[in-house]
Amino acid sequence: MTAGVSFEAFAERFEAEPGYLDFARMGPVGTTVLGEEQAMMTLLAHSRYGTLSTLDEQDARVRDAVAAVIGFDPRQVSFQPNTSQGLMHVMFGLTGEVAVSSADFPSSPFAITRAADALGAVSPRWLDSDHGRITPGNLRDQLTDSTVAVAVSLVDFRTGYVVDLEGIRQVIGDRLLIVDAIQGFGIVDAPFQVADVVVSGGQKWVRAGWGTGFLALSDRAAEHLVPVFSGFSATDTEGTPLDEVPPPTRGVGAFEVSNPDPIAQARFAVALEEIADVGVAVIAARLAEQTARIIDMADEFALDVVSPRDDAERAGIVVVEPAADRLTALTASLHNHGVTVTTRQGAVRLSPHVTTDDETFAMLRSSLVAYSV
Repeated sequence: MTAGVSFEAFAERFEAEPGYLDFARMGPVGTTVLGEEQAMMTLLAHSRYGTLSTLDEQDARVRDAVAAVIGFDPRQVSFQPNTSQGLMHVMFGLTGEVAVSSADFPSSPFAITRAADALGAVSPRWLDSDHGRITPGNLRDQLTDSTVAVAVSLVDFRTGYVVDLEGIRQVIGDRLLIVDAIQGFGIVDAPFQVADVVVSGGQKWVRAGWGTGFLALSDRAAEHLVPVFSGFSATDTEGTPLDEVPPPTRGVGAFEVSNPDPIAQARFAVALEEIADVGVAVIAARLAEQTARIIDMADEFALDVVSPRDDAERAGIVVVEPAADRLTALTASLHNHGVTVTTRQGAVRLSPHVTTDDETFAMLRSSLVAYSV
């Protein structure tokens, strides 16, 4: 894609408070997203003659915006309110064995388990991972002739490890490749075109708020998947079907339960339009500098970094693991200095964004100084 906005202009649209290092959990929205929501809410509040058509136009707009970032055709994209619902559509629509790591974020393991228990058409093949990382090497020997699909996370939520999508595609052959992209969507310049299914939400790195997401299907995936949860808005009938239940439409449009929230679509669309304007590759390069800065600080204070150090394997996440008897002291020091992070399973996850400022890094340093005393 061609970047049309300078990085500086992009960064100026965000006003997050200093001390926030938890973008892997939730990304504070920017002024453009706020303005878009306010504009759409004004339309909804007044509902003047003809204004509702603007709300109706948001579906095509958001599909165009998603397609511009992932390289799919807009006709292959469906808006979803979150990642988990998109994955539920996928897992309930499959038949056969799906390989997935039990160490993956719960969205995929829950979706496949619920589908297996309810319908019995799909079954999980639980993958062994290398400390949570799925690689082409450790995946190859775990596949069977019954494996019809492989589900991976673009970025491991525990370590920030970026999966090798192209390598995995080569290993799995013509099996469906399902990608839960949320932990890297908007900051990782990934080859999404090698995947058959891409699912993500917009509340993290895209900074569009909750209630935003998408499901994208290759034509092959659309043919394989059965639209189990397909509502009245997902037919070829013009308008709302009345007095009959027509079959689902063909393609990704069948994987819809009801009319989507146009205001959420507008928030997601404008956030993605901004990302496309500046370029994901530019954002990824700037974010690599931010995470490297945190790694250098962790090394300075002798904190064990358990996330990848290689830029190619690292998204926006740095994970440090203090000695077990020092974890409470570290989390308390971060809290006392106003630094927001995620602590899980004995480790501390720090996730900046390109807009993270020097004041935040100064707050982090102060917390580490206090911790090391």
